[in-house]
Amino acid sequence: MFDDPNLVGCGGLVPGLLVAESAGLHDLLDEHLSVGSPNPALKSAGVVAGMLAGADSIDDMDVLRHGGMPRLFTGVRAPSTIGTFLRAFTHGHVQQLDAVGSRLLAGLTARVPGLLKGGTDPDGIAFLDLDDTVRQVHGYAKQAAAYGYSGVLGLNAMLAVCSTPLAAPVVVASSLRKGSTASGQGSARMLGRAVTTIRRAGVTAQVLGRADSAFYRHDLVAAMIAHQVWFSITARQTGPVLEAIGRIAEQAWMPIHYPNAVFDEVEQRWVSDAEVAEIDFVAFSSKPKHQQVRCRLVVRRVRRLQPSASDGTVQGELVAAYRHHGFITNSTLTTVAADERHRDHAIIEQVIAELKDGPLAHLPSGRYAANAAWLAHAVIAFNLARALGVLAGKNHAKARWASIQADLIAVPARVANTAGTLRLHLPRNWPTEDAWQAMFNAATGPPPPRAA
Repeated sequence: MFDDPNLVGCGGLVPGLLVAESAGLHDLLDEHLSVGSPNPALKSAGVVAGMLAGADSIDDMDVLRHGGMPRLFTGVRAPSTIGTFLRAFTHGHVQQLDAVGSRLLAGLTARVPGLLKGGTDPDGIAFLDLDDTVRQVHGYAKQAAAYGYSGVLGLNAMLAVCSTPLAAPVVVASSLRKGSTASGQGSARMLGRAVTTIRRAGVTAQVLGRADSAFYRHDLVAAMIAHQVWFSITARQTGPVLEAIGRIAEQAWMPIHYPNAVFDEVEQRWVSDAEVAEIDFVAFSSKPKHQQVRCRLVVRRVRRLQPSASDGTVQGELVAAYRHHGFITNSTLTTVAADERHRDHAIIEQVIAELKDGPLAHLPSGRYAANAAWLAHAVIAFNLARALGVLAGKNHAKARWASIQADLIAVPARVANTAGTLRLHLPRNWPTEDAWQAMFNAATGPPPPRAA
């Protein structure tokens, strides 16, 4: 029977929201958010809590209203109230929420120093990746929904994420746009917001900005140079790019460690169908001379597979054919290292997949500003989940959001009152007991000392 008033299905929300509160979430919401709705900070924190608990729609916010949850959290609102609250947002309110998320990330990095591990090393490197995705919607009542490059009706979300070689990515800026918006539109402004956020979060390492060919734009490259960020952006196959690739000498190509490559012990080199080379290049040569960008064009070439004949044999090649993938960069990394770092740009696809598997499974409102606010809340919840994973230990520091939610948040518990103190009784032999306890101890303990 569903009759126990003391059971909760997401005991991990207790340390999760304690970390959020100690990092300044409620204070920041009180200070910056001015939505014309009673108790906006409380409702906004409730949206974040619901997303941590697995909600991907407004109706799913009911996950916060069961069993002993009222004994653990005050002010939990009904989904209908949350929906009214989100529909009260305007574009300006969404920008206020973006400001809260930016400042909260700084609070989280102070509360959880390993969140951007290595980013505070002046001799280290941090990666700033930009990309966009189309979130499909249904029905014609969705404001700003349109057909974009993906060919589906939806809204376009642009994200900027920051990571290091030692830390999993966190989202440092986001923007919801009309579905037909070009991928790179507004990317220069997004970069400025992202750099401000990561510097506020304490990142002092050299930053490498990465993006695909949809972001091959002069304004974005100029913004990276202005913010002293190295750029590494996939080049479009334009005439000047193809001409530069044709000028690369055959002896300049070097084999690289590529999927399915084999290491030759005799020659001490990787043998594969992938090679890399570079050549000096002037990007955006059609612009006035003072706007042209002198940089390196790093090119990776992969041998095209020969089609099999009807008997399964492969005809011998007279001239090898290659597929070329080039990107421009102003970094001081070696050719091979620059190529490896650029390929790691795919890490942002992981973040997009996690968000689409979580709160961005739906854009739940017909109003554009409400959906933009939903995205901003999802970013806050994502970064908070990442902080909880770091607190839980090395097995969860780089875990997917779904794993953090299943192992650390969706833990059933019974609420009991012992001498005026609330206690959570969790399942015996829970498989991630040690990680959960480490997270709880860190969340309830004193914050780490700040660096001088």
